[in-house]
Amino acid sequence: MGFMSSLDDREEGFERKFVNDQELEFRATSRRNRLLGEWAGRLMGLESVEDYAQAVLKSHFEQPGDEDVLRKVSEDLAASGVTLRAGEVHAKMDEFMAVARGQVRGEA
Repeated sequence: MGFMSSLDDREEGFERKFVNDQELEFRATSRRNRLLGEWAGRLMGLESVEDYAQAVLKSHFEQPGDEDVLRKVSEDLAASGVTLRAGEVHAKMDEFMAVARGQVRGEA
């Protein structure tokens, strides 16, 4: 095997790892949003926590980044009369992201 083909193999390996990492991160973000939606739905006393979790999942695709999810959940909680400390929803997002990454990596 020549030097160039081993470089090509290495590059392909890095590309595969990058794609795999991106896929895992996407799955973890989706899992985090579901966990966040279930948590918020329970706090609001919703009859269908699952429906709310689905709505949170969909809100993530409105804009890039996490701001759309954070805003939706924060506004929905406030509108339903649930009072949280500033930053509490964001802290829950971080907590659930750690959980979701662990779950997704365990499944990979």
